[in-house]
Amino acid sequence: MRPPLLLTISRKANLTKPLLLNKMKFSTLAVAGAVLAAGVEGFSTARSFGVRQSPLKMADAATEVDKMAALATAANEARGLAMDSIAAAHSGHMGLPLGCAEVGSVLYGSQMQYNPKDTQWLNRDRFILSAGHGSMFLYSWLNLAGFDLPMEEVKNFRQHHSQTPGHPEFPNSEHNTPGIECTTGPLGAGVANAVGFAISEKMAAARYNTDDHKIFDHHIFALAGDGCFQEGVSAESATFAAHEKLDNLIILYDSNEVTLDKMAEYTQSEDIMKRYDAYGWETYEIDGHDLAVVEETIAAAKASNNGKPKFIKCNTIIGKGMEETEGTNAAHGEAGVPYVDKARANIGLPEEKWFVSEGTRSFFDGVQEKNGKIYDDWQATYAAWKEANADLAKELEDAVADNVMPASDMIAAIPEMGGDAEATRVSGFKIIQEISKLVPNYVSGSADLHGSTRNYINDGGNFGSGFDKTYAGKNLYFGIREHAMGAMLNGIAYHGIFKASGSTFLVFVDYMRPTLRVASLAELGRVSYILTHDSIGVGEDGPTHQPVETVSGLRVIPNLDVYRPADAEETVAAYVSSVTRSDGPTALILSRQNLNQNTDMPAMERREGSLKGAYVAKKETADLDLIIIATGSEVQHALEAAKDMPGARVVSMPCMELYERQSDDYKETVLPSTCTKRIAMEAGVSAPWYKYASKVVGVDRFGFSAPGDIVMAELGMSAENLASEIATMN
Repeated sequence: MRPPLLLTISRKANLTKPLLLNKMKFSTLAVAGAVLAAGVEGFSTARSFGVRQSPLKMADAATEVDKMAALATAANEARGLAMDSIAAAHSGHMGLPLGCAEVGSVLYGSQMQYNPKDTQWLNRDRFILSAGHGSMFLYSWLNLAGFDLPMEEVKNFRQHHSQTPGHPEFPNSEHNTPGIECTTGPLGAGVANAVGFAISEKMAAARYNTDDHKIFDHHIFALAGDGCFQEGVSAESATFAAHEKLDNLIILYDSNEVTLDKMAEYTQSEDIMKRYDAYGWETYEIDGHDLAVVEETIAAAKASNNGKPKFIKCNTIIGKGMEETEGTNAAHGEAGVPYVDKARANIGLPEEKWFVSEGTRSFFDGVQEKNGKIYDDWQATYAAWKEANADLAKELEDAVADNVMPASDMIAAIPEMGGDAEATRVSGFKIIQEISKLVPNYVSGSADLHGSTRNYINDGGNFGSGFDKTYAGKNLYFGIREHAMGAMLNGIAYHGIFKASGSTFLVFVDYMRPTLRVASLAELGRVSYILTHDSIGVGEDGPTHQPVETVSGLRVIPNLDVYRPADAEETVAAYVSSVTRSDGPTALILSRQNLNQNTDMPAMERREGSLKGAYVAKKETADLDLIIIATGSEVQHALEAAKDMPGARVVSMPCMELYERQSDDYKETVLPSTCTKRIAMEAGVSAPWYKYASKVVGVDRFGFSAPGDIVMAELGMSAENLASEIATMN
């Protein structure tokens, strides 16, 4: 048996007297009786939090008892839904849904503002399940709270084409589950996603709230477990959140002392409260099964606008209610399936599976009515704000609807870049200024590399708190935190108002690769990545900073567009594509070194061709007998090598993925099947190019430290070497 829990209830580092708590009983009557015996206020820890409360009248006390009883009943019925669905699927994770039932009951039954009839309400509170394996927690509460997630879908947990996949998925072409705010993916990412949501809410409030009308003032909630806080991405994002004073963020820690393999003490011994105190968070530690304490703590966290994000450690028993496994690592998954019927009986549920009482449905009808009034009041405020701020309202509504001008119009609206040799990162700096004007909700940030990646938006202001920063700023300083940056960018995109890009050196993208993968899976068109210093051309920094396999490694991620432009005009198209694409993210791969401009071809033709992923950059002047395919910095070499080859065509292919989405007819005009003599060139690994060419001039080894032009020449990235390789072809 697990020993009684010794818990403290704290705010900051000031702890009240420890309370010795035994395992809770689940009876609704027991909860109600305890509340009555304590006079309701006996449950309250509000005085520890400095929250004033007036004495409750007897009628108010009875109402509070009724609410606590209803929350307790709902918690048990949510446990039942989770057990029944996981048992039916013979797959899933029971530990969190059973262990956090009281937390869910308070969130959805009392403390969150939402409208299940309008799941896209701008000012709804957001809930992110960072511990996504506990997905039946979320599906159970969405059903109980009145979202359009029918019981049949709850019963179809983890089944093909159901709305209840194994891990929650942001609405996309595969799933459209209402109430899911975020695909979190690996543990810890949801914490960083939540920080991104909080950034976006602060930014929206700063840009769109006025002295007369406040239309953004919601909170971001995330539920996370031990694994989330062991992963480094949560720590990276937590330091950012505290530093930028994101006090609209509330993280709930399901502290059940268990990880998958072992009890948590086997792999961790830190004092996480002291860690988050040191970061600058406001911290609370509570019994996660005490409904009254959970409710008052969350209410206190919401009311505390002191510039500190909130961290609530909820001490819980994993798999609570299933005596055979609760409190052990066996409770994490589906090991409790054989004991479901016994556990259901023990917590007072009838034999009927997927049981929800009329009382619980009625209670949540009341919750909807209460939230409906908040919603209606907000709609009135929004209407008045819109009338008083027509231009601002148009900007916001375009941002939410993701209305941008068509790509063909946008490339025409950006001035020509000129003919001087220039690094595409430098071209990108010029272009991002134009993008910011054409797309007002576009923001960008860097992992401490603005000076090198060149994605700073002039006159955009800097986001955050202190120094020269405000929450309306368009430039985000993420610090040296690539993994968290990627996850925070996703959070900004999920929030559904801003388009966000983030930059680092290409070779460092592996730090954030999991977040690119999830963005691609979730079809996030609002996010893009600016990745510079793209090849062995980096030069003197040596092989640790010279990517050779990295671009190809990104190309294999489904639904990620990878652009490696050859000159300034192709870079225009790459940026435009990144902000006009709606069904997935884009990676922009930009050079450190100067590249020649293909001035023999009109700028608009290069832009239009690049928007199709590949185009003819130099047409043959005799019968076609050779196609040279190149990308990025190697296009200049292809053009040079082909000068004395009348039958040679040069194809620039800045984006393989976009080219593959073109019609067969278009692809035939670029790479006609009648010409099989083809050679490709890229300063990276050669494997991906064999899809298009029989011979590839690539770099299938790591580089070395020397000036970039020397490294390029030594490893064959020159027009002369390309011509020599062509000469060997039949």
